[in-house]
Amino acid sequence: MTEAIRAEGLVKVYGSVRALDGLDLVVSSGTVLGLLGPNGAGKTTAVRIITTLLRPDGGQAQVAGVDVRADPQGVRRRIGLSGQYAAVDEHLTGFENLEMVARLYGMGRRAARVRARELLERFGLTEAGGRPSKTYSGGMRRRLDLAGALVASPPVLVLDEPTSGLDPRSRLQMWDVIRELVAGGTTLLLTTQYLDEADQLADSIVVIDHGRAIARGTSGQLKRQIGGERIELSLADVTQGDTAMACLTEVASAQVLRSEDGRELTAPVDGGSQSLMAALRCLDREQVDVVDIGLRRPTLDDVFLALTGYAPAEQPSDDSSADTEASR
Repeated sequence: MTEAIRAEGLVKVYGSVRALDGLDLVVSSGTVLGLLGPNGAGKTTAVRIITTLLRPDGGQAQVAGVDVRADPQGVRRRIGLSGQYAAVDEHLTGFENLEMVARLYGMGRRAARVRARELLERFGLTEAGGRPSKTYSGGMRRRLDLAGALVASPPVLVLDEPTSGLDPRSRLQMWDVIRELVAGGTTLLLTTQYLDEADQLADSIVVIDHGRAIARGTSGQLKRQIGGERIELSLADVTQGDTAMACLTEVASAQVLRSEDGRELTAPVDGGSQSLMAALRCLDREQVDVVDIGLRRPTLDDVFLALTGYAPAEQPSDDSSADTEASR
């Protein structure tokens, strides 16, 4: 595959903060790269450099073969950008927003109107196209913003947390739009804090922290890096804990862990469903009363916790992040 985006050794410094510290990224044409990381890891800084909104202090980057430093205008002609907040004029209608963007790209009035109508239809906004965008829901505003990023039919699209703040239904609708774009050949760089979003959409993932890539691979590869499956069991009667522990020990590939109250047991296993069936047979034979038991595979949440040291919900505040510095 050809490379739609390549970044090598990107460095960006704000005072004593190194927002990027030698970041490397490669996005193959027609694929989705998910860029994951805690708040302040450097995701937005990387996006701003790749989209020519910031100049790097070190390293280099090309988009569709065009250097971001040497020819920023050339890069801008080849990309579409949708940031963390919908960039729409609230006082203009949806149609007028898209027509304005098309005119800014140099289209004639007639061509701009045609393109605006095409995009309103594509994003399910035809009926709302004549209303001021300030009357739109959050999901509608995000779709309008994404439509604006596609006015010039760019081969490369950069989405910086495109579903941030959306309700579950709007998120799913946005996912469908993104899948349609990629199926049509668009290359996508996606930053997100929703790990299920990266799991669903990304062909490959790069996890960054403190401005550096700390892991990269497919979702499956990253999950396998942190270990295999495990059986999780909940007891109805805590006095049967030792018996349950013995059953799980028979199938476990490592030490069986037990919660402080003695009701929850976790056993790492290598045999997958066969290990689960063997454990169930033992528990049934010993008449252990089980409330719940299941085979759990690692998730991207587990990967994130293992790599960064905390879960996504526990990420440090943006207030002290380098990405916040970059936005000032």
